[in-house]
Amino acid sequence: MATANASTTVTATATATTTTTTTSAEDATARAATKRYEGLVTVRTKAIKGKGAWYWAHLEPILISSTDTGLPKAVKLRCALCDALFSASNPSRTASEHLKRGTCPNFSTSSSSPSPHPRPISSLPPPPPPHPPPPRSSSPQPPPSSRKRSASAAAASASSPPFHIPTLALVDPSAYSSAPPPPPQQQQQLVLSGGKEDLGALAMLEDSVKKLKSPKASPGPALTKPQVDTAMALLADWVYESCGAVSMAAFSNPKVRSFFHQVGLPPFSPRDLAGPRLDSRFEDVRADSDVRIRDARFFQLASQGWKSTDSIVTLAANLPNGTTVFRNSVFSHGGRVPSKYAEDILWEAIADLCSGGPLQHCVGIVADRFKNKALRDLENRHQWMINLPCQLQAFRNLVKDFARDLPLFPSVTTNCSKLAIFFNSNSPARALLHKYQLQELDHSGLLRTPPLSEPAANFDPIMLQDVMANARPLQSVVHDDDYKASCHDDSDAQQMAEIIRDMSFWNELEAAVSLVKLVNSMATEMEAERPLVGQCLPLWDELRSKVREWCSKFGVDQGFADKVLDKRFKKNYHPAWSAAYILDPLYLLKDTSGKYLPPFKYLSPEQEKDVDKLITRLVLREEAHIALMELMKWRSEGLDPLYAQAVQVKQLDPMTGKMRIANPQSSRLVWETYMSEFKSLGKVAARLIFLHATSTGFKCNTTMLRWATARGRSRAAMDRAQKMIFIAANAKLERRDFLNEEEKDAELFFGSGPEDDVLNEAFVDASSVS
Repeated sequence: MATANASTTVTATATATTTTTTTSAEDATARAATKRYEGLVTVRTKAIKGKGAWYWAHLEPILISSTDTGLPKAVKLRCALCDALFSASNPSRTASEHLKRGTCPNFSTSSSSPSPHPRPISSLPPPPPPHPPPPRSSSPQPPPSSRKRSASAAAASASSPPFHIPTLALVDPSAYSSAPPPPPQQQQQLVLSGGKEDLGALAMLEDSVKKLKSPKASPGPALTKPQVDTAMALLADWVYESCGAVSMAAFSNPKVRSFFHQVGLPPFSPRDLAGPRLDSRFEDVRADSDVRIRDARFFQLASQGWKSTDSIVTLAANLPNGTTVFRNSVFSHGGRVPSKYAEDILWEAIADLCSGGPLQHCVGIVADRFKNKALRDLENRHQWMINLPCQLQAFRNLVKDFARDLPLFPSVTTNCSKLAIFFNSNSPARALLHKYQLQELDHSGLLRTPPLSEPAANFDPIMLQDVMANARPLQSVVHDDDYKASCHDDSDAQQMAEIIRDMSFWNELEAAVSLVKLVNSMATEMEAERPLVGQCLPLWDELRSKVREWCSKFGVDQGFADKVLDKRFKKNYHPAWSAAYILDPLYLLKDTSGKYLPPFKYLSPEQEKDVDKLITRLVLREEAHIALMELMKWRSEGLDPLYAQAVQVKQLDPMTGKMRIANPQSSRLVWETYMSEFKSLGKVAARLIFLHATSTGFKCNTTMLRWATARGRSRAAMDRAQKMIFIAANAKLERRDFLNEEEKDAELFFGSGPEDDVLNEAFVDASSVS
C-alpha cells in the first residue's frame, strides 16, 4: 500500500512539473506573439498616415489564439482584399509575392499608386452606332442629339473639348474571347496600340486641341511685383541655406518650371541664383555679422574641422550674449596640417574679427584638435587668452581609450570579429543566419566586420552593436540541426558555437556596448547643449559617477576605469575650468548661515592654486593683488541670496522635457551690473563665464565637402561656395540648428521604431534562448 502511494505521489509530481513547464512555455510564446502583434500594428498605423510602406494599407496584423488555452500563439497577416492569411515574418516579401505578382485576385496597380495621367476624351464610350429610329410612343422622348449631349456632359467637366474625336486603335475584346459581347450601352475598354504609355501622348494631343480652340487660356494666379520679389527672395534663401543640398541646376527641370507657372512666378535661370542675387545676399549677411561682432565687448574664436578626416575648417565667433556668428571657412583638403599653419590661420582670423581694433577683443579660442600645439603657443604669448580643447572631441576620444586600455574590450572585439567573418564567408552558416534574421528581425544581411586586416586589434563599436542586435538569430543558428551536423566536420563552426553558447561572452559584450552607449549619449547631449567652460568639472564628475555605476553593474574593476578617466581628464584639463566654476553664480551653494558661497570645497588643492594663477594672469600686473583680495571677499561673502536665487531659477523646456536655466545670461550680467565693487575680478569673471567648452557649430554637408576636395575648381566657383557656406552657416547658427541635411534625413527615414529597437532587449532575448 505504501509503495502504491509513493508511486502515485511521484506521478503527480511529474505531471505537475510537466504542466508548469508547458504553462511557462505557453506564457513566453503568448508574450512574444503579443509584442510582435503590437509592433506590427504600430508600424501599420504609421504607414497609413503616410510614414511607411504602401502595402500596409492592404495587410492587417491578426493575433491568433490557441483553442485550448485561449492565449495568443502566433501573428498572421490578413489580406484586406481577399482575406488570405500569411506569415508575419516578412511583410515586405508577402506584399511582393501576393500583391505585386498578381496572386491576389482583387489587387491592381491602381490600389497602391493611382495613375498620374488625366482622363482622356477617348476613354469615354464611343457614340452609339446608327440604328433605325425607335417606334413612336405616347410618352415624349428626347431627341438623339440631346441624349448625346447628356452623355458627354461628364467629359466636358473633365476638361475635354466639346467635340468628338474618333476612337483610336480600338480593338473589340470579343474577337479574342468566347464570352458574349457586352450590351451596346456598356462602356467598352479602350486599347491603344502603344499600350498605357499612349495615354500621356493622347492627353497632350487633347491639350493641344484645347489650346487651338481657345488661344486665350486663363493665366495662372496673378501676383503683384512685391509678392513675386518676396517669393523669389525666400526661394533664394532656401537654396543658399541648404548649402548645396539643393541643386541649382534642378530649377531647369520642366516640372519645376511648370510649378512656378502654376503658382504665378515668372521663369528664371539658375544662373540668377549664383550671380548678383548671391552677391547681394552675402553682402547683407556679412554686414549684419560685422555689426554684431563690433557691438560685443569681446568674443571667443571657435574653430572646428582640424581632424584628419575633415576637409573644411570653419571659424566662428562666440559672443557673450550666447549667440554665434560664422566668419570664414578654410578648405584644407583633408589630412593633418602643421601646427604652425593652424596657428597662422587662427591668428589671421582673430585679426580679421578684431577689424583693426585691439586684439584683446578676442579673449580665447576653442578648437576640436586635441593635441594642437598652436593653442598652447598662442596662449603662452598672449596672457589675456584662454585657449581650450573641445570637450566633445575629448569624450569621443575617451571611447577609444576605454577600448584600448580596459581588459574587457580586446576579447569582446576579437570574438565579435571572428563571428562576423565566419558567418559572412561560410555559405551554409550565412544562409541559416539569414533565415533566422528574417524570422526574428524581419530583415537579413551581413554582419559588420572590422575595418582592417587584423580584426583582433581593431575596435569597431558598430560591429559590437551589430552582433548584439543579432543575438537571438545567432543563438537560433547554433541550435539548428543542420548547423550541429556541420560542427562535426568544421572546427571553425564548432568554435563559433562555443562562443555563442558562452554566456560570459554575452555579458562582456553587453557591458562593452553599454559603456560605449553611456559615453556617446553624453557626447550627443553635449553637442546639442553646447556647455560653457564652467560646466566642464560637473560634466566630468557626472561621467565618473556613471562609469562607477557601470563598473558595479557589470563587475568591472573600478581601478582600471578610473585610471583611464583620469588620464584623459589630465590631458584635457585647463585651469579655466576651475576658475569659471568658482566665479559662475550658477554654481553657488547655500551654507548653514543662508549665504550663497562659491563651491571651493569641491576643488582639489591643485585646482585652487589654478584659480589664483589664472586670475592673476588675466589682469594687469599692478592689479593682481587687488584681484586676489576681491577673490577672498567673494569666497567669504558670496552673492546676495536674492540675486543668487534669481540666477539659478530653472524652467521646463517644452522641447526636451528637462529643467533648464531660465536666463543663462544672468551669471555674466550680475558681475557686470550688481557687483560693481569687484572691479578687477568682475572683468575676469565676465570674460570667463561666457566661454564655450565645445567648438560645435555649423556642419557642412556632403555636397560642400565634395566642393572642398575637388580639384581644378575655378577661383570664381570656390568664391561662390564660400559665400553659400557663409549665408547657410549664419542662418543655421541663428536658429541654433546644428544638424546638417544628411543627419536630418537619417532621423526622418531611419529613426528608431518598434521594428528597429532590438539592441536594448538583445541580451535578454539571447539569454532566454535555451
